Amino acid sequence: MKSLGKNIIWVVLSLTVTAMLFATLLSFDTKAPMVLSLDQVANKIISGEVKDMTVNGNDISLTLKTSEKAISHKENELGISETLKNYGVTPDELQKIDFKVEEDSGSKYWMGILLPVLLPALLMLVLFWWIFRQAKSGAGQAFSFGKVNARLFSPSKDKVSFKDVAGLKEAKEELLEIVEFLKNSKKFTAIGAKIPRGVLLMGSPGTGKTMLARAVAGEAGVPFFHISASEFVEMFVGVGASRVRDLFEIAKKMAPAIIFIDEIDAVGRERGTGMGGGHDEREQTLNQILVEMDGFERDTSVIVIAATNRPDVLDQALLRPGRFDRRVVLDMPDLKDREEILKIHSRGKPLDEKVDMRVVATRTPGFAGADLSNLVNEAAILAASNNRKTILQEDFLNSIEKVLLGPARRSRVITAKEKEITAYHEAGHALVAAALKDADPVHKVSIVSRGMAGGYTLKLPLEESHLHTKAQFIADMAVSFGGFAAEQTVFKDVTTGSSSDIQNATDVAERLVTQYGMSEKLGPRAFGKTGGTFLGHDIATDKDYSESIGTVIDDEINGYIQRAHATAKTIVTKNRKALDAIAAALVEKETLEQEEFYSLIKKFGFKIATLEG
Repeated sequence: MKSLGKNIIWVVLSLTVTAMLFATLLSFDTKAPMVLSLDQVANKIISGEVKDMTVNGNDISLTLKTSEKAISHKENELGISETLKNYGVTPDELQKIDFKVEEDSGSKYWMGILLPVLLPALLMLVLFWWIFRQAKSGAGQAFSFGKVNARLFSPSKDKVSFKDVAGLKEAKEELLEIVEFLKNSKKFTAIGAKIPRGVLLMGSPGTGKTMLARAVAGEAGVPFFHISASEFVEMFVGVGASRVRDLFEIAKKMAPAIIFIDEIDAVGRERGTGMGGGHDEREQTLNQILVEMDGFERDTSVIVIAATNRPDVLDQALLRPGRFDRRVVLDMPDLKDREEILKIHSRGKPLDEKVDMRVVATRTPGFAGADLSNLVNEAAILAASNNRKTILQEDFLNSIEKVLLGPARRSRVITAKEKEITAYHEAGHALVAAALKDADPVHKVSIVSRGMAGGYTLKLPLEESHLHTKAQFIADMAVSFGGFAAEQTVFKDVTTGSSSDIQNATDVAERLVTQYGMSEKLGPRAFGKTGGTFLGHDIATDKDYSESIGTVIDDEINGYIQRAHATAKTIVTKNRKALDAIAAALVEKETLEQEEFYSLIKKFGFKIATLEG
């Protein structure tokens, strides 16, 4: 009703403006011409006052020699010459003036009559048509409210195959059976086999879940429906369930087909947790998904692929056999996989001949596929910003630090004292890392500010591993205190620059004691249970231990921290000359690469434990 009222007001205003415009045009007149009778026209012609005369039908237009305009009107039956002759105008007098006769066309005549009437009428028709179109659209939206808005990707356009997905060898092998079933389902049904109805892709963000699902559709050559789970949920109860029914109905008509539901945890969370109820929109949507996947109708060639990075919060009914009974875990890419991913994302980009993707892959442990794609793009942007036609190895290495820490803030103004403190702080981190055999080797030390960090020490493992030992955790804590110990030793004071290092060391110590069972006093036991999650974070921890045990936990955590701090301080104190040399080099150059750093500390007889031990 509110929209209809606005439309009516708009129509009234438009008609008013149109009427005023036509009234203005019709009433506009610069200087009205004189109106003469026929005898007056004849007298002016005889007296030689007329310069020219034009006859258009029965209308006579005159221009006098004084430049004045005049009009007159003749009878229908007689021509202009005969009419003027009756008033005493001779042919010789008529020839003395510029005389023209114009034929009045029928179209011009009718346009002059009809246009002022038809134009407002046409405008009104257009306005009413627009109003009814808006009303019809609103009604259509009301009836299509429960229709799904899934995006259909045709296999012939933007085809993605398994060749476009680097790594994930085991995951692709799992999905090859799905591809084979979609291509030749009779092969399986003839022997009585049933293909999994649903495949759940689980992995960290950016590991390629969506890309892998599209690759399955591309390999099978079937329609691929893509929708986010959050698109099912609306403010009205029942709309999500209606859209689920509509989606499966469309997919069944185009079977064999694939339905890909991204971030299914948006509607598939565990029921009965006390949040919401039977009327909850998410719960009704989940119920409808469960029915569609494994209800009474099972003879269908529609396979559901879903992706999530929170499989721990999914309802158990989704994970039972007959629904998402096949779960595929997508791991973070290893060194070889990262190299392949970098090569895929570098296709079509002008790379320098000296670019070695193996080196780039070595410096990017923990990077997912999306991170590597962003890295290649940042390298291309950096090369273009420097007006180069090719992408250099340096562009990739600089982009790694940009992705990890943020862009370099070289314009940041710091005092000479702050620069010296930062240099000693980073030198402390690097020196402690080089002295401990269980720490990762140092690849770069810099005091160039990036993001929120005043400087950074880049450490990378010699080889990737999925397990971490207690010695490695203790070494990491000691490295974290390297900057703190250096500030204490050199300046006899500490700054706020060590706050994040202290926090990291405390977190590691707490996990060692409460989660990993690496405490000698408490033994192999975990302490504290997560009570729930909100927005992906723990909101409560159940205290499943006594007060006396809590005191021991605090003592053990403090013990780990104090021992790590003592180790860092001992290394920094014993190697003060090397520390001073590293800090001086950083103040001068701002950045030390791995070769420069190690060659510098070797001059002081420093044994590099991370490489030699």
